Amino acid sequence: MSIIVNPRRGPYRLYFYDGRRVTGSGDLELSKTGKGCRPKEFRYRDAGRRQPRRVPTKELIRELRGQKVYLTGEDEAFRSMCKDLQIPVAVIRLCRTCLLTDRVTPLKHKNAVKYGHEEICMHCAKNELRREAGYLGGMGMKSLGHLEHMLDVYRDLDRVVGMLQPDTTKPAQTLFDRLEPHAVRKTQPITALPLPKKFVDASGVKNLMPVQQLCVDAGLLKGKDQLVVAATASGKTFIGEMAGMKNLSESRGSMLFLVPLVALANQKYRRFSERYGDFLNVSLLTGVSRIHLPGNGQKARRSMKSDIIVGTYEGVDHHLRMGKRLAKVGTVVIDEVQMLEDPDRGHRLDGLIARLRHVAPKAQYLFLSATIGSPSALAQKLSAELVRYDERPVGLERHLIFTERKEKIPLIKKMVTEEFKKTSSKGFHGQTIVFTNSRARCHTVAEAIGKKAMPYHAGLSSTERRQVEKMFEKGEIAAVVTTAALAAGVDFPASQVIFDALAMGISWLKVQEFSQMMGRAGRPDFHDLGKVVILAEPGGVYSRESGGGTEEEVAIRLLKGEMEEVSPVYDIEGSSEEYVANAVVCGGELACLTGICTTMVGELDDVWPLLKKDGYIRERNGKIVLSPLGQVMAEHFIGVERLSRILKMVRKTKDPLAIVAELDCVEDQDA
Repeated sequence: MSIIVNPRRGPYRLYFYDGRRVTGSGDLELSKTGKGCRPKEFRYRDAGRRQPRRVPTKELIRELRGQKVYLTGEDEAFRSMCKDLQIPVAVIRLCRTCLLTDRVTPLKHKNAVKYGHEEICMHCAKNELRREAGYLGGMGMKSLGHLEHMLDVYRDLDRVVGMLQPDTTKPAQTLFDRLEPHAVRKTQPITALPLPKKFVDASGVKNLMPVQQLCVDAGLLKGKDQLVVAATASGKTFIGEMAGMKNLSESRGSMLFLVPLVALANQKYRRFSERYGDFLNVSLLTGVSRIHLPGNGQKARRSMKSDIIVGTYEGVDHHLRMGKRLAKVGTVVIDEVQMLEDPDRGHRLDGLIARLRHVAPKAQYLFLSATIGSPSALAQKLSAELVRYDERPVGLERHLIFTERKEKIPLIKKMVTEEFKKTSSKGFHGQTIVFTNSRARCHTVAEAIGKKAMPYHAGLSSTERRQVEKMFEKGEIAAVVTTAALAAGVDFPASQVIFDALAMGISWLKVQEFSQMMGRAGRPDFHDLGKVVILAEPGGVYSRESGGGTEEEVAIRLLKGEMEEVSPVYDIEGSSEEYVANAVVCGGELACLTGICTTMVGELDDVWPLLKKDGYIRERNGKIVLSPLGQVMAEHFIGVERLSRILKMVRKTKDPLAIVAELDCVEDQDA
């Protein structure tokens, strides 16, 4: 039998422990006498009984002398009494919370958790953590599992609970992990490379960045096709510029630089024009906007016979789908090639790459991405050499905070303000990109932050977006609040990225999309450190139909997730659209058409029987001939199912607005 003494305010609590369970407990009061501290009164209660009984102090002293006595913490009065009465006493580390329920749990290195100024056992710490999480409500099992894992890692309950109490958190409490920057590596000066002097002088680059050096070593300037996978701000764009200028100077043809968004194309066009416009012709090809608003256009050269042609995927693809040809092309750069995984546009980019390889078979192809799953497999499918650089030029801290939706905006405002007060060693203020899930929310958050924040989304005119870009670039505003849809868009040099939502519209972000957005934080020429903050609402969802768990569960999955291999399989709609587009480009030659389709990364459905049955294509003299409606499908990016819906609506009404409205409603229901 052991007697465990727990010092506390008021009476001492004594536990009688037989090695397996507490058989009884009691409260002891001491009093100071002329001989020192002595027992004044002791009340004892057997386990399982409510009423205590008074025990003579002489009987207690006899028990203390006959048993092993342990103190749970140093106490001068009790130890002095034991010394006077010749009672041996030792100190033992026990979980105080367990003792409150008459349980004895020794604390060791493996199970001790810091809690305030003391330590408790892991079992009690997890119970306390669940209680704190319960105040938020809706916390999923995966989220609790993550918090408990953090408890195992840090052994600090206050630090983990800090993730649930953002109003009192310190950065160290919410830190999920840290991605360290790479060590400084020696690279070549650009003057040592076989590049045109005008280009070298205009580029403003002195030494290559590490991934640029890797590409050069892998044959970039010898015409090798490459898939380049490297973090945002690692210098991927300049890789395309070097190859393009080298091929152009050797009369192999112009450079085609393709991006997914008009805003990004406009930015690249301005950048290339400012740098190289004095000695090269630069053109922009983004297609015709369906919405004509004042200030929504970019004044630019539009010729397809320029030295550098910057375009969107659809802008260049429409040119090919119309049956037009390209001038001599020496370099094709496909930026953000991870868009191959996009459920709506992936098949179009896939088809575009195959069509470009048909019309420009001798060009050098460079595929750029910051994030992509199984890059080795994709490189093989694209017949390109993989150049992978996983290290970041700037370190990145990733923070996870669980919070209610109503608390998000005050937190965002506080973090944006604090970040803007910081100045990096390069002399730049800390600036923030806030990602949210809707255009309306962009304005709500920006207005709440104040004058130092601006909304930025596709609903603004080109003039308005350019104004925001310039203000951010000059450091005149602290934050832009944008939608996830523009994650792969404009290159804002931000030090901090905040996720107000983990959804794009009503659908959860994918790991690849999240990684792309996260990579926007921290630029080597601007910042010393990047910071990502996820504000996850326990139990939060954005649509009844959106599966995959609640927002805080999605946050953990995104932070821990691995990207899947790019291996898309297209449905009838996407397959039929690409098939007719390929037929236009190859002039109906059956062997050529088969060749283009088989070189695509994704797998097309066999749509020939359906298209032939509906009269959209036919075979004549060994060639594939498109009907007028087949031509419409190719030129306007329409598949057979959508065309069928349009034809049915045309029979009902001649009002184009009614047709568009009904078409959008039907497609929303399908989604």
